[in-house]
Amino acid sequence: MQAGGGTGSTDIITMISQLIFTIVFLMMFLGVNQRIQVALWARDVRGKLAILRSYVDDAISRAVEYLRSAGVRDPHSLVSRVSRYFIVHPVDIEPVDIIRRLERVLRTKDETIRSWVLDALPPEKRGDETLVNNVETLVGIAGALDTLYRLVRHLFILSLRYNNWALMMQLVLVMPMLLRVARSYRDAAQVVSEGRPIGDGAGPLAAFLLAKKLGVSPEGEAAHNTVYYRAVLDEREVYIIKAKGPGSTVGRPGEAVENIAKRVGDKLAAIITIDAVLKLEGEETGEVAIGAGVAMGDPGPEKIKIERIASRLRIPLHAIGIKMSIEEAITGMRKEIADAASRAAKIVEDIVKSVERGKAVIVVGVGNTVGIGQ
Repeated sequence: MQAGGGTGSTDIITMISQLIFTIVFLMMFLGVNQRIQVALWARDVRGKLAILRSYVDDAISRAVEYLRSAGVRDPHSLVSRVSRYFIVHPVDIEPVDIIRRLERVLRTKDETIRSWVLDALPPEKRGDETLVNNVETLVGIAGALDTLYRLVRHLFILSLRYNNWALMMQLVLVMPMLLRVARSYRDAAQVVSEGRPIGDGAGPLAAFLLAKKLGVSPEGEAAHNTVYYRAVLDEREVYIIKAKGPGSTVGRPGEAVENIAKRVGDKLAAIITIDAVLKLEGEETGEVAIGAGVAMGDPGPEKIKIERIASRLRIPLHAIGIKMSIEEAITGMRKEIADAASRAAKIVEDIVKSVERGKAVIVVGVGNTVGIGQ
């Protein structure tokens, strides 16, 4: 009896195992497991998308609050217009004069948004350059976050509509990094509205510290929203260029160098640029690196002006990079970055002293000068 009962139990277990195997096989064959996985991924992405939406709302609220305090009657309308503004890049299969065409497109964007901001502000506030620059930056941050949200939402809906597991998987993998950057942009809105320096201001800060050490004040504007200083260091002329603070702007460093170079002529012996550079994971924040070229995160028009001047005069292009993460670049400046700016200014002095006496050097502090005056 016991032996027979054991055999019956074994048969039942075997049948159940075969049934489970058959069900699992059919599920795999029909793609049910894939649908379950997509549903789990969709739940994860949907939750992170809600977090991203909250970042967008926070940035918009910050911009609206700042605009309202500046006297703008309909701040929501201005933020909405800027966030929906788009750029069509010039034709690139024909490289002739592409830089001039790209510059024209970018200038059109800048001029259009500035005109919207000026129209929205009360007449008595339109002359406040710092306020205007900060408003432009805040609505730009809100617009960038809104664009990111709409793009991610678009990809998410597409992956659901076509049950595209590959696209959904990519969203799952990339969302943590996107949220990390989006969180930094949200925090940047608060920093800019409070007028505090950000990590990207390392270049302008280094230029300011150098000018302060040499005991000089700005002599005027070398380009729109871009000031310059003239100093003498051990019989070498030093022209220091930075964006005009303390408003949030990067100025036009390339155009400024172009104008100063025309003034200096053949005496120009070197051009030095200082900018924030993206560190690699594992590197220390505030590490200062020296290289060759133009340290500038520019789409092209400003950077190429400096390169063309150096190429024409056959002079060296020295680059000084202050390392930081993307989050550190667009949020409040850390002490390590401020200290690095001071070290960068000292490196500039050493480079200037290596130039032949009687010659001139242009030093450019590249970056956003919010919270950093003259």
